[in-house]
Amino acid sequence: MLPALCLMNLLNPHFSWGQPGGKAYQFLEMTNSARVAALGGDAVAISDDDPDLAYHNPSLLTREMHHHLTLNYVNYFAGINYGYASAAARLGRKGTIAGGIHYLNYGKFQGADENGILTGTFRAADYSINIMYSRPIDSLWQIGFTTKSIYSDLEVYNSSAIAFDAGITYHNPRSRFTAGLVLRNMGFQVDAYYAEGTGGSLPFNIALGISQGLQYAPLTFYIMADHLEKWDLTYTTDEEKESSMDSFSGESSSKSDFDIAVDKFMRHIIVGTEFNLGKNLTLRGGYHYRRRQEMKIDTKPGMVGFSWGVGLKVSRFRISYGHAVFHLAGGTNQFSFSMNLDEFNKKF
Repeated sequence: MLPALCLMNLLNPHFSWGQPGGKAYQFLEMTNSARVAALGGDAVAISDDDPDLAYHNPSLLTREMHHHLTLNYVNYFAGINYGYASAAARLGRKGTIAGGIHYLNYGKFQGADENGILTGTFRAADYSINIMYSRPIDSLWQIGFTTKSIYSDLEVYNSSAIAFDAGITYHNPRSRFTAGLVLRNMGFQVDAYYAEGTGGSLPFNIALGISQGLQYAPLTFYIMADHLEKWDLTYTTDEEKESSMDSFSGESSSKSDFDIAVDKFMRHIIVGTEFNLGKNLTLRGGYHYRRRQEMKIDTKPGMVGFSWGVGLKVSRFRISYGHAVFHLAGGTNQFSFSMNLDEFNKKF
């Protein structure tokens, strides 16, 4: 019965993986890059030659990523696996283009009818093919766009959609400051899961972020705010409502207006930092406030919402690992592998 219930949740347009919910194609919001996962789960204002960054903000796609290839793999929960592969190329003065394939495999399910009779096994998966383009406006500003072709295959139910991202980045290498703004997953469904209705809207997201590197220390700090299109990302469960009731008076012990406003503000915030130990080793850490508030157990919150990782440069290859704690029961393990193909043509 468990696989059948899982599939019913996947097909339900009101099913959500955390807040904000009620959207289809939630896999578009999942972090592919081990580096970004270690920094808290999202990044829109990092300026270097990492091609994974363009997935989060297409204006981060730069000419320095020419002939860079990246591969990502994520060991998620309950047998779910997903990944992302991308490659970039410079178009001379016309800008930079990149292509990417994003997939999520939900695994193998045992089917059964309403009487509990087994009907065989089936699989479920989501896919997205991304085309990204960026070009500089001047020496400090850059714009970028992404077109996504999305396909979802859940047993006998299929759906497809088209989505678009648009971003702009300001980067000043002298002050080591970067700012980025992106509008993600603007689009529409082409085919819905059900012929008689829609399968839910796309997970639209407006995100704004900044990063600042220190001049005399190998440290860079990141802070960003996501889902700026919606101020209130909070929700209250029945258990939380009961716990807020005074056992003697039966009245609700509500928070102050200031505490409520701070909580609503912080649910948009993700912070992270990178510490470079030489040219070949980087330590990373991050904190996702909303993830902690939604997923923690009050009596034993543990490290929910925190993340960490490491980046290594070995010969011509870059390898990253990221671990994000989603729940007391565990977290994700993410791996990224990238290379500059032009380096293989160099003579040593």
